[in-house]
Amino acid sequence: MVRSRNDCRAAYASSVILLSEANSVSAITPQFIRNCPRCACELAPGALVCDQCSALVHAEQLSQVSRQAKLLEENGELLQARELWLSALVLLPPNAKQAEWIRQHSGDLEHDAARVPTAPRENQWARKLGPLGPIAVILAKSKTLLALFKLNFLLSLAGFIAVYWALWGAKFGVGFAILILLHEMGHFIDIKRRGLPADMPVFLPGLGAYVRWRALGVNLETRAAISLAGPLAGWMAAAICALVYLKTGNGLWAALARASAWLNVMNLIPIWVLDGGQAATALGKGERLVLLTASLALWLVFKENVFFLVALGAGWRLFTKDLPPQSSPRTLAYFVAVLAALGCIMRLMPGEGFGR
Repeated sequence: MVRSRNDCRAAYASSVILLSEANSVSAITPQFIRNCPRCACELAPGALVCDQCSALVHAEQLSQVSRQAKLLEENGELLQARELWLSALVLLPPNAKQAEWIRQHSGDLEHDAARVPTAPRENQWARKLGPLGPIAVILAKSKTLLALFKLNFLLSLAGFIAVYWALWGAKFGVGFAILILLHEMGHFIDIKRRGLPADMPVFLPGLGAYVRWRALGVNLETRAAISLAGPLAGWMAAAICALVYLKTGNGLWAALARASAWLNVMNLIPIWVLDGGQAATALGKGERLVLLTASLALWLVFKENVFFLVALGAGWRLFTKDLPPQSSPRTLAYFVAVLAALGCIMRLMPGEGFGR
């Protein structure tokens, strides 16, 4: 499950940031765009938001800035990244949530930059560690490695494993927790490859897990793809377990494959904050009707009641008032393909339902 956080904290702008915005020379020039990239509607000169579909006119340019700024952050060049983020404000309406997030994040970067130790002190600390000094310096400078060991990620994962260990034993409990981790990493990797900011997964023992990320001008189709990346990774993990079972005949692998596939289909029910619910926001009414029909067909073919729940969710979304400005056949094809692939895993494995 993935949650989009455009701005989950209260936005504030310090006088230092405001002064920087006023005095700095923008390094970015808005591209001249005559028609909206999403709906092709003709735009007013200098428009930042489409009046027809409310899309950000410079979303693609903002994505490029985001990727470049994140690279600077990963290399430790925090002040340069801050200046690049602030220069992107010319591409956004002043009251946009993305603009508020940039101001907030720029303040965080300035604060973090002030706390970075000087090079002589760092070298002195490394020398005290003797032959381990170079390794310690590499680890300290590698934000990617440090992110993997963030305390909330490790503690929540440990608690997650402990709960399922206690419920189902060590082998199945640990295996099931790893499968959930792989599902969440599907979201995380897809977000990061698009150059967007994201935190490592957080696990809620007994409830599930989520990846927190920031959607900077991301359209509904991209958000849907990110939501479906988790179930896709879940299918890959389940398929590996299924292959091991077919090779060895060990029932543990069959149980893991079926449980993972079943849970990923459950997560594709197009309601609430489930992955299916987030993906369905990019589907028009006609596509939601096709999803309903496809889910019923999969229910009849695979004899798995969880597909009927997906169909019920799709039927409910036919009557909700959250239709997108432009439908996405690509999202529909992605959605149905992942459902069908998960159904094949369940069909191949013994048992019914969750299959424990």
